[in-house]
Amino acid sequence: MVEREIYVAIGSNVEPLRHVPASLAALEAVCGPLAHSPAYRSSPVGFEGPDFVNCVVRGRSAASPEALTAHFKSLEKLAGRRRAVPNSSRELDLDLILFGDEIIRRDDLTVPRADILRYAFVLRPLAELAPRAVHPETGRTFAWHWEHFEGECIALEPVALPDGHGARPR
Repeated sequence: MVEREIYVAIGSNVEPLRHVPASLAALEAVCGPLAHSPAYRSSPVGFEGPDFVNCVVRGRSAASPEALTAHFKSLEKLAGRRRAVPNSSRELDLDLILFGDEIIRRDDLTVPRADILRYAFVLRPLAELAPRAVHPETGRTFAWHWEHFEGECIALEPVALPDGHGARPR
């Protein structure tokens, strides 16, 4: 399989300053050197709970999107995530949001993720990490999408991640 540039959205609202940096290190082991966006703290959307810390990473992989997604789910489980209760707090959430410029629509996998254009906590970090990258479906840059964002507006507060874990902002 051909190596592709991938983007992964990371979120946590259970010990996020432990789980997000640990996930960066785990993803770097699979996807090589990473670049990551700034991290942001925001309120949960759709349920009550502690604030989330979110960021987006860019890496490269020759694995299939299905294999990557399965690996991400195993990392979530290792962090303690239980998927039994939807719309609830989570130790770790890893979502493949872009897989090269491919558009994938299957029952078990959708890429690019609709979350990109729906949630500020995904779009803003992505637009900061890859402002000139183009959304495979709309043909517009992520910077353009952020400038014209019409999704749910929630406060995004920059938060520093502990040093020494995984990728560095680029």
